[in-house]
Amino acid sequence: MKKYGCIGKKLGHSFSKDIHAKLADYKYELIELNEEEIDSFFKQKDFAAINVTIPYKQTVIPYLDSISEITNRIGAVNTIVNKDGKLLGYNTDYYGMKALIEKTGIDFQNKKILILGTGGTSKTAQIVAQDLGANQILTVSRRESLEFITYDQAKKNHSDANIIINTTPSGMFPDCESKPIDISYFSQLEGVIDAIYNPLCSNLILDAKEKGLKAEGGLYMLVMQAVVAVEKFLDTKIQKEIVDQVFTSVLSAKQNIVLTGMPGSGKSTIGKLLKIPNFTFVDTDEEIEKQCGCSIKELIQTKGEQYFRDLESNVIKEISAKNCQIISTGGGAILRKENVKNLKKNGKIFYINANLSRLCATEDRPLSDTKEKLAKLYDARIEIYNSTADVIVPDMKTPQEEAEFILAKRMECL
Repeated sequence: MKKYGCIGKKLGHSFSKDIHAKLADYKYELIELNEEEIDSFFKQKDFAAINVTIPYKQTVIPYLDSISEITNRIGAVNTIVNKDGKLLGYNTDYYGMKALIEKTGIDFQNKKILILGTGGTSKTAQIVAQDLGANQILTVSRRESLEFITYDQAKKNHSDANIIINTTPSGMFPDCESKPIDISYFSQLEGVIDAIYNPLCSNLILDAKEKGLKAEGGLYMLVMQAVVAVEKFLDTKIQKEIVDQVFTSVLSAKQNIVLTGMPGSGKSTIGKLLKIPNFTFVDTDEEIEKQCGCSIKELIQTKGEQYFRDLESNVIKEISAKNCQIISTGGGAILRKENVKNLKKNGKIFYINANLSRLCATEDRPLSDTKEKLAKLYDARIEIYNSTADVIVPDMKTPQEEAEFILAKRMECL
């Protein structure tokens, strides 16, 4: 039986298996290998074709019988085909990176580029930037050398950079909070590309989008490099329509649906009506109550609203790092920017815009247990709900109608 798969050191975060399942009819395995296992793996040659990821894109080259021209320019391999016992090396990351940049609409012609990181993907980004006509390309490393500049040097001496490409693992799951650089130092920045695809939007990308820059995470790159890899694996050609369908399918299968809105607007009811295969419904208020062992009303009464908000932020941070979820948030979740940012890393925010007349004050919500408190909260929060939403769900006759609206709009947003 022919064997296909991906080798790397840690592959728990990988989407590759899901993508290949949509592109081709073969079994694709994720094969975690340590450094000591590489030699034996390649001597056995017990595979038809494989992808290669961190940290082995350069390690594997001595085992290959030949490499493509682009691979030779880059000096890194991510695709290997076993053809009658001869191992042929390719770099399909090149095509993935180029396709991602073109999709994002960033013009590299005569621009100054900063590439963060020095590994295999960094070398790919350098060659792509050259081929797209960049005027100056600088590689940024934690250590200064003749080849690289440091992050401090980048901020101090190259604040006029036009484009930043991140190829480091900074911000990748499970370390979703980190980011490789603060883009506020760069006054002439036009676009940001991040090779990270898990989370779907890293902090770096969210920062760029907040500034109105062209910015995109690495999922499209991952899909496009997989497309070219499959073409190499099977000696075939995949049509663009299929590629677009696969990308949309992968994104929709991973991207969370986040519901925001006033207490009593029906977020939980609507969320449970959103029947999506392999998705899990999560209510952040219920998760908080599980953790504290009491109702939210009791929690606020005994420890105060600040304690509750801190716990809410921790719960949101933990939940939003995962994919394939329908997340119903508490009414005040959007009051903290950190919550909104975390929710948008893997999700789109749908604001349930229920009219005030539809909302009811209830005793179990201490911050809105009277009509007066409810109206005051509504006036204070309405602008924040609108400004933080990716989609505003209009007030409809039934929760079912609102759920159907969300499902339709969700596909439009992909």
